[in-house]
Amino acid sequence: AVSLPLLALLALLCCGGPGAAGQRRKEMVLSEKVNQLMEWASKRSVIRMNGDKFRRLVKAPPRNYSVIVMFTALQPHRQCVVCKQADEEYQILANSWRYSSAFTNKIFFAMVDFDEGSDVFQMLNMNSAPTFITFPAKGKPKRGDTYELQVRGFAAEQLARWVADRTDVHIRVIRPPNYAGPLMLGLLLAVIGGLVYLRGSNLDFLYNKTGWAFAALCFVLAMTSGQMWNHIRGPPYAHKNPHTGQVSYIHGSSQAQFVAETHIVLLFNGGVTLGMVLLHEAATSDMDVGKRKIMCVAGIGLVVLFFSWLLSVFRSKYHGYPYRWVTA
Repeated sequence: AVSLPLLALLALLCCGGPGAAGQRRKEMVLSEKVNQLMEWASKRSVIRMNGDKFRRLVKAPPRNYSVIVMFTALQPHRQCVVCKQADEEYQILANSWRYSSAFTNKIFFAMVDFDEGSDVFQMLNMNSAPTFITFPAKGKPKRGDTYELQVRGFAAEQLARWVADRTDVHIRVIRPPNYAGPLMLGLLLAVIGGLVYLRGSNLDFLYNKTGWAFAALCFVLAMTSGQMWNHIRGPPYAHKNPHTGQVSYIHGSSQAQFVAETHIVLLFNGGVTLGMVLLHEAATSDMDVGKRKIMCVAGIGLVVLFFSWLLSVFRSKYHGYPYRWVTA
């Protein structure tokens, strides 16, 4: 006769043992998670999550997919302008992935709004928004899985490079058509065409050196202030400290900048340039001596004041810079 313990052992071997049962249950739970996320992603590229969804689908194992999560505060009473700007770029990135031919269930894009998941912010000890974090398929997020927003900006192209670094998933960003550029170009051509038509008999204005010099100066000031960097990186306009409420318009690092910072630098460079123009006019014009002296004093004052402010900005970004002029 076969003993009962031996029969039990044979039954376990036939069924695969408790390990096999646990593995089947794990695969079933994982399949349910993936199916749920795929269903939501088919309706909306960025999946909105509250605390329960986040803990079940992002934090809790098993998981064989990565989740890019944007922690934000989009409600109007939060007055987070940067959150809205970052959300627009994040939506562009998620849509580019969702509607690409390479779309798979390897990664998903999600969002946790503070007013819908404040418990998640507390769980992660998070006190600022927006913040982007990659939750990898295996293990916990590492230091590089938190996006350096202040350094890299929130442009969809920059986010795509970061996602590729963290997940090996390369996303080709496809932006919706923007007709503002062609419209402005058409308007400019229309204005030029209208001027040529109205003044067809007198085109001397096209040879006006002052007009071309002013246009060239505006272009140079825009480029030297960092407008092209803003266009490429898409940085926030400014930064508001969530603890003190203080707004910073100058970035504290030499590797990044805010949009407001470029406007400030453009203004300072313009002030220095105006001072140099006044000095040149004072030295070369045919006006009486009194007016030329006034122009000379005004020019020197503008150069000293605005150049001193430029040095102050430089010192705030390059800590330890030993030189200053007039102001700290």
